Amino acid sequence: MSPRSRSALSAVLIALASLLAPCATLAGWAMHGPADTGRYVAAVAPLADDPAVRDAAADTLGAGFTGFVDEATAGPVNGAVRLFVRDAARSFTRTEAFHEGWDAANRTVHAAVLRALRDDGAAGRAVTVDLAPVTERVRDRLAEDHVPFARRIPVRHTAVTVLRAHEADRLRKGYHVLDVAAFWLPLAAVAFAVTGIAVAACRRRAVTAAGIGTALGGALLALAVLVGRRLTVAELPGPVDGPAAGAVYDALTETLRTASWLLVALGLTVALASWLTGRYGRPGRRRPPAEPAAGQAGPTPPRPTRTRL
Repeated sequence: MSPRSRSALSAVLIALASLLAPCATLAGWAMHGPADTGRYVAAVAPLADDPAVRDAAADTLGAGFTGFVDEATAGPVNGAVRLFVRDAARSFTRTEAFHEGWDAANRTVHAAVLRALRDDGAAGRAVTVDLAPVTERVRDRLAEDHVPFARRIPVRHTAVTVLRAHEADRLRKGYHVLDVAAFWLPLAAVAFAVTGIAVAACRRRAVTAAGIGTALGGALLALAVLVGRRLTVAELPGPVDGPAAGAVYDALTETLRTASWLLVALGLTVALASWLTGRYGRPGRRRPPAEPAAGQAGPTPPRPTRTRL
């Protein structure tokens, strides 16, 4: 194979590796981050102290309690009661019971969604959860804290729909694709990069190109995370929009942002090291001895000495 053909093949392989690197990072993050219940709960646990999340949770709790009162009294409550309920809900979000309920609810919902995504037999069925155990746990904690009328909080076993059937089916297909991609994409990216460097006519330049391509892929991934945040927050309706949705998105994608900048740092380090090695690591070439100019006699060879016998 000619050097030009080897260089062209090397460029194609390194370009493919550079494109697969951010995709492999994204797939690995999705399968080992949000798709893991323990890591998911740990990632969103600090959000219980976020003011935007607290306000959104207080509004949701207040609306739910007001609806329950409306149903119990067979009529709408007045404005004073609504104001009291809202203040009580905001005060509740600052208690330890809210933190426990937050973690328990996230764990319950995430486990239910994950089971549905992994079960092919659940096709065509909505994902529902029963939050009665979470409500009972919060009620017991409030009773332990001697909150008035805590024991009177009703615990209803109601199936709450988390994902509709068509949404669950679409996510299930995507989950299976990510499961395969998280294993094969990193291997393919490494194989393409190593092969591209091995067949290159100038391996030092190939290593430099691979480093630059990896850095560009990491920067592209960081930009995609930023654009995804704007699109996600803009599309979420209801009480989860705005700052609360942004806080949840930032918490879930923190490791992905870190991984993208690690790709940038790794690629630039490899490219810089390769360039410096080629620039300053070559041993100096010895100049050949100058030939005598025309008309000038060269150095006279030494005469052999005579040995006297």
